[in-house]
Amino acid sequence: MRFRTSDFGFRPPSLAGLARELRRDAAPERLRRVGGRILKAAAIAGFAAIGMATVSAQQKPADANDPRIGLKPGLRDAGVAARGMELVSTRPRPEGFYDPANPGGVAMPGERPGNATPPPPPPTAPQTGGTPQTGAGPQPYAPSSAAPPGAGALDFANSDLAFSGTHMVMGNFHGFNAYDIESAKSPRLLASIVCPGGQGDVSIYGNLLFMSVEQTRGRVDCGVQGVPEVASKDRFRGVRIFDITDIRNPKQVAAVQTCRGSHTHTLVPKDKQTLYVYGSGTGGVRSGEELVDCSGGDPKENANTALFSIDVIEVPLGAPEKARVVNRPRIFADEKTGAIAGLNPGGDSGPGTQRSATTNQCHDITVYPAVGLAAGACSGNGILMDISDPANPKRLDAVADKNFAYWHSASFNNDGTKVIFTDEWGGGTRPRCRKEDLLNWGADAIFDIVDKKMVFGGYYKMPAPQTESENCVAHNGSLIPVPGRDIMVQGWYQGGVSVFDFTDSKNPVEIAFFDRGPLDPKNLIIGGYWSGYWYNGNIYGAEISRGVDIFKLVPTQHLSQNEIDAAIQVRQTEFNAQNQPKITWPATSIVAKAYLDQLGRTNAISAERAKAVRDNLAKVDELRTGKERDATARLDALTAVAAQVEADAKSKTGRDAMRLNALAETLKGRAAALR
Repeated sequence: MRFRTSDFGFRPPSLAGLARELRRDAAPERLRRVGGRILKAAAIAGFAAIGMATVSAQQKPADANDPRIGLKPGLRDAGVAARGMELVSTRPRPEGFYDPANPGGVAMPGERPGNATPPPPPPTAPQTGGTPQTGAGPQPYAPSSAAPPGAGALDFANSDLAFSGTHMVMGNFHGFNAYDIESAKSPRLLASIVCPGGQGDVSIYGNLLFMSVEQTRGRVDCGVQGVPEVASKDRFRGVRIFDITDIRNPKQVAAVQTCRGSHTHTLVPKDKQTLYVYGSGTGGVRSGEELVDCSGGDPKENANTALFSIDVIEVPLGAPEKARVVNRPRIFADEKTGAIAGLNPGGDSGPGTQRSATTNQCHDITVYPAVGLAAGACSGNGILMDISDPANPKRLDAVADKNFAYWHSASFNNDGTKVIFTDEWGGGTRPRCRKEDLLNWGADAIFDIVDKKMVFGGYYKMPAPQTESENCVAHNGSLIPVPGRDIMVQGWYQGGVSVFDFTDSKNPVEIAFFDRGPLDPKNLIIGGYWSGYWYNGNIYGAEISRGVDIFKLVPTQHLSQNEIDAAIQVRQTEFNAQNQPKITWPATSIVAKAYLDQLGRTNAISAERAKAVRDNLAKVDELRTGKERDATARLDALTAVAAQVEADAKSKTGRDAMRLNALAETLKGRAAALR
């Protein structure tokens, strides 16, 4: 999420005008030359010559009967609409993590017209004040009288989630909360740690918890009194590291200062001794007076500017207190000239397009160590990186899209052959899912990865129109591990949680959702789902204003019970969305049946063959040890069916062939486990 006065200054052109422009859309072209070449055409003056994904959205218009339309507003009694998923439990924000006078949050100021006088910049003083913290427990709310209208809208906002074993940690702009989630029906709060500074994104690695801090009110000692001085040794902006060996009593063991703070961060394991952290800062650059070697400015005038880079932090796992910044790689540089500012310079790219951000930062980086790749959502570009040497990431490709305002986050599919980027148009604080908003603005863009280059496929946007009082745009999500399909769950702020299938990059389709009505019928109060993540059988939703929700999937025409059960069989000991794990499925009958359901859905397997698979699986499932009198005959029969399925795959192509081969391997694995 980005909360800046600039978010109030842009109002989109009319839908009719946009439609006229979009009729002229051409197929996207991949980046041919990453660099600082500037197009001469007046309509796109100042915009870097990089590949544009300009195809209009493939989605159908919104369904007028969508149950998400017209839901009753409210904090605790809002109307609910759901399909394909059920709410299992919910927990409100704990005491001390909301303003008692405004439990849902404060109303945002209205968007100003494009020709209005910009508001004065926010003061350099912290946005919250109060008294020094005296303990680790919840502290009283004490807003600063100097804060501009709406500045406190995120003071207590829930942010991202991290998981370890049966524990979940929810970040918050005011600190973090730890929960026991062993029972999805009865999650228990274990600890509430006050440590303001926003945005509080968290990750877990072993017994260490990492937390991003970017706001100027952050203090080294986690105090709530803020830092009134312009430059102070007490201010903290960077990545905190806590020891959570005793999760009820976390202890801060390191606080790594960075020049722009840490809006988000990404864990990149190297080996058993060393962990790297990619820090993505989006705030202003600190003065050298406050932190040595920090300076900003145009790279043409200051080659050492802290802009146009990310921070690489090295963490010795045996001595995390020695964590330090070891590199600030220039991942946006022009490959030929070496110019630091080598990608999208930002600005207006013509009528009917988004005004894009300058690529001088990454908002989020997702790494996929199993395939040696990272995807950076970097303000004006989406970039693909080689992380084989994690301390020195190298850019492989970059794409831009004139329908994107701000490249926000990224996710790979499990094969590492696709990457999804999100566009946080409006900064996450504005209504961007109204009926007049285009389905390829504030949406997901799906790219196929071909020879380590990105090729545009299609767009996906949560399809239900939302109201003027609901902040809504694409935000954070993760894969749901259904074998044979690419399925993602994603938070859309007050647009709810949406589950969609992007197996076909060009034709993504929504298959499940959950949504509540707005927090307020008239005023826009920031809320909704910061993220929606799958972890060990459930979906967890970080609700900014209402707390945390836990869901389960239920079968529909789009997703069978066998597919859900196969996803549930995938178990992880840790999960951080920005460090994507390679998913493997056990060779079980449930997984085989999931493939059968998919093959039946596409008519890729004969009824006779499907029956033979099911019948032989049922016979093998009756075995307990594999030593029974007729066990060998049953196992041989299943192996023979597997060979027949494998032969069937040779006459198929694409996804059908892959599923048939995967089914055959699963059947053979099921038999081998009992021999």
